[in-house]
Amino acid sequence: MSELRKELVYVIGHYGQVGITFAACIFVGIGAGILLDQKVFAGKTAPWFTFIGLAFGLAAGFKSLYDIVKKAERRGGKKPD
Repeated sequence: MSELRKELVYVIGHYGQVGITFAACIFVGIGAGILLDQKVFAGKTAPWFTFIGLAFGLAAGFKSLYDIVKKAERRGGKKPD
């Protein structure tokens, strides 16, 4: 495999991980909030847990993004072999 192709695969994998992780955190938070709203409020229109779940999902997404960036900084921007 050529060096350019290896670098392209690494970059696509790295940014793919960031995007999928961020989106998954948000979807899990919203899903948990919707589930709690349905259980607690029994179908009434009170999306409090959905908003709380969204906030926790965003916080978890940014935390995972921060961890990925810190990990890359510790490596010194070098890709693993």
